[in-house]
Amino acid sequence: MNKPLLNRREFSGLCVGFGLVAPTLAALSSATARGAAATVKFADGAAVPALGQGSAGLGQGRRPESAEEEALRTGLSLGMTLIDTAEMYGGGRSEALIGRATAGQRDRVFLVSKVWPNHVAGNGIARACEASLARLGTDRLDLYLLHWPSRDADLSSIVAGFESLRAAGRIRRWGVSNFNVSDMEDLFRVPHGDRCATNQVLYNLDNRGIEHDLLPWCEQHGMPVMAYSPLGGSGAGLLRDPTLARIAAAHDCSVAAAALAWTIRNGNVIAIPESGSAEHVKENAVGLSLTLTHEDLQALDTAHPSANR
Repeated sequence: MNKPLLNRREFSGLCVGFGLVAPTLAALSSATARGAAATVKFADGAAVPALGQGSAGLGQGRRPESAEEEALRTGLSLGMTLIDTAEMYGGGRSEALIGRATAGQRDRVFLVSKVWPNHVAGNGIARACEASLARLGTDRLDLYLLHWPSRDADLSSIVAGFESLRAAGRIRRWGVSNFNVSDMEDLFRVPHGDRCATNQVLYNLDNRGIEHDLLPWCEQHGMPVMAYSPLGGSGAGLLRDPTLARIAAAHDCSVAAAALAWTIRNGNVIAIPESGSAEHVKENAVGLSLTLTHEDLQALDTAHPSANR
């Protein structure tokens, strides 16, 4: 093996000699922990980044919409090309904002939206889909989800509605959200229910319940899971967590990036953090290529143990 031109100490000395700031040990070490951006595959072979962009709070007046659009475009430029939304987010305003932010870039984006369970009876699912497509300014969705289990229509009619949209080219695949294992088993018992592409659920370091049943069930059935609120949702207490802060410092990244790297660590989870700030999106994007060490994971397991149920 060729001897390196400079070792770390010599390199740091040269930096000081030339009046430069030498990289920290953490920064140098973290470079070896970052590799290719993580991806997740659906059962049909479609690959998406393991880190996408959520939008539950976008388009609702919390921030200037121009800043939120810039944040989405920044995410796209950094490889976070999956964007998740829903018709109920701001009464459709989130979808409309995403449509503006992605105008002219549709082929770069993996678009996900959701239908509210009150809208699936009869021909409602088709009407809801068409309304979402119009707001998003597109002719198709890459993934269309049932937002919650529905009491207004049986699963077989919901699946039939999704399959009709897929056959018409209005959606490319469909899935569900907030289903537990019992719900998933009911779904798989109806005709074509096993064509479900994903289940989007709450998952983060403080909410690990799916690790005991739902996550293994989905893995067994070749189905990736989408994780909403991967940073802990409102309040974002995880961003003040001392264990995460120490790990983030060791990797020279933000606490958010470390938390996101944990969420997508097993290769079958797609995390969809929301951010209305381009700077925060840049911080989040580091998590896409960050690999936590075995010691990091052990420390987080100790600080945030997975409950029995």
